[in-house]
Amino acid sequence: MGNNESPDYVRMSLAAAMTLDLAPGRFYRDAKLYCINLLVTYKDGCTASCSYCGLSKLRPGKYEKKSFIRVKWPVFHIDLISDRISEKVKTGAVKRVCISMVTRRRSVEDTIALSKLIRSKSDVPISYLISPTVVQAGDFPKFKDAGADKIGIAIDAVTEDIFNEHRGVGVKGPHKWQRYWDCFDEALECFGKGNVGSHFMVGLGETEQEEVESIQRVRDLGGDTHLFAFFPEADSKLEDLPRPTLPTYRRIQLARYLIDNDIIRIDKMEFNKNGQITGYGIDIEEYLLSGKPFMTSGCVGNDGEVACNRPFANEKPSEELRNFPFQPDSEDIEKIKQEIWQYTT
Repeated sequence: MGNNESPDYVRMSLAAAMTLDLAPGRFYRDAKLYCINLLVTYKDGCTASCSYCGLSKLRPGKYEKKSFIRVKWPVFHIDLISDRISEKVKTGAVKRVCISMVTRRRSVEDTIALSKLIRSKSDVPISYLISPTVVQAGDFPKFKDAGADKIGIAIDAVTEDIFNEHRGVGVKGPHKWQRYWDCFDEALECFGKGNVGSHFMVGLGETEQEEVESIQRVRDLGGDTHLFAFFPEADSKLEDLPRPTLPTYRRIQLARYLIDNDIIRIDKMEFNKNGQITGYGIDIEEYLLSGKPFMTSGCVGNDGEVACNRPFANEKPSEELRNFPFQPDSEDIEKIKQEIWQYTT
């Protein structure tokens, strides 16, 4: 990669590159991405070793060739990217930018520099997906001054034991469960309720009840949750771990939607002895028919609609969709209604 490092260079999701006309391709079912997902990049990569992550230092191969959340992240110069973003914002094709850090302290200052440059050319809303392990409480006002309006924190694992196993001591990683939650509080103090979100992953060995407990915890703090389904990255430590079943993911998606929209709380829900959701305490028919709980959850644009809809980040387009990057149609909804009450142990 030579000197193609941040802040002069940045990696970008393949979907974002397609949206900015920097890579060829078409989206399945004419999906559209409205958030440009950027990732700081360094020749020495990320210092973390999370078991499921394509960027883990334990995963073999050159860092710049490693995939992240299933897809390739090509490298481009930030001047080119920021110019294209400015053009696409004017047409309504881009509604948000998200800059993701890696676990390396210099990514903090580089993320700030990147957002300042992007904001100098456009008033596009900017989110930061931060690494609490390298971010300090005093950084948050700087993030705000640089133009960020929302903060994402990828806690990923929903219990302390699972977090430690896959992100901390279990993989000789630097991350600590308590630091992530402390950082969530620090972000809320600076950015306010409704402007801080968590990423949680389904499929790392947790029960549905444990997943919902963490979603409720985030909501009670004043945040919301962006949900991902585990996808095994080739050559990662978890390459052979099966993905969560669709019924499990559907039940958790619906729980997240109802909790984050303040429709129900976890104490109204019912669980069986395996920790699976068996009831929501309300009639869910209208929410199923709307299809909205099963659409990608992410940061919104200025229009209030989800901009970070990450088309096909959880699955290949040829597979059944876990996160719908568009409104599910009647056929999709009929299938969801059949899936949601299916159980396996």
